[in-house]
Amino acid sequence: MRYLVRLSYDGSFFSGWQIQEDAVTVQGEISRCISTLLRKEVQVTGAGRTDTDVNAINYVAHFDLSEELDAALFAHKLNAILPSGIVIHEISPAGPDFHSRFDAKRREYKYFIHFRKDPFAEKFSWRCKFPLDVEKMNRAAQKLVGTRDFSCFEKSGSSNATSICTVYEARWENYVPAHCREMGFPYEEGAYIVFTVSADRFLRNMVRAIVGTLVDVGRGRMEPEAMESLLDSRDRCAAGQSVPGNALFLVKVEY
Repeated sequence: MRYLVRLSYDGSFFSGWQIQEDAVTVQGEISRCISTLLRKEVQVTGAGRTDTDVNAINYVAHFDLSEELDAALFAHKLNAILPSGIVIHEISPAGPDFHSRFDAKRREYKYFIHFRKDPFAEKFSWRCKFPLDVEKMNRAAQKLVGTRDFSCFEKSGSSNATSICTVYEARWENYVPAHCREMGFPYEEGAYIVFTVSADRFLRNMVRAIVGTLVDVGRGRMEPEAMESLLDSRDRCAAGQSVPGNALFLVKVEY
């Protein structure tokens, strides 16, 4: 029987989602804890990879068992032994043909940036120490929307069969974090911005490279119109540097 798992995790505790030798990963910890509870080897499959430090909310995974579980009780027991950086929200029966990775139609990421020293934002937001022209960044971001080759944002050495992706939306917005909104931490309009991007699939390091490139646009190092030629070049060296992973969240997987 196949079971769907809905979970969230703080990526700072792990070397990404995927199991690696001699590294603590989200997939490895969940598989280990499920196997411990059931006293047999169980492998968990996820909706996709996330890199070291990258976070996820409402991530989707699945695993197979020959017997039926009390899913709610098992989720409770699993939460009790999992590391504090992982929480299971739900375990539920899934159809035998459901696949958390291959059935996903759309994924959405958010990247958070702040501009002033803020001890309550540091863990999950990247502090940018220079001003950015968000209007220009949005003009450049709109050129990402559509179906095309995104090789220029793909980590070197990746082994994907194709670098073609369909990006559905890409936009920057101002936002106000909870500690400012609810607890009175001083802030100014535009002090916190968030980038939202959704696509049918993402290449390795793609979102962090896109954000780094859009930051170059915001700094005036690149014009928004140059995004077209950058995409056509398929040259990773021509794009911006990857930004830190701690400010990146996978926030939605749609089926």
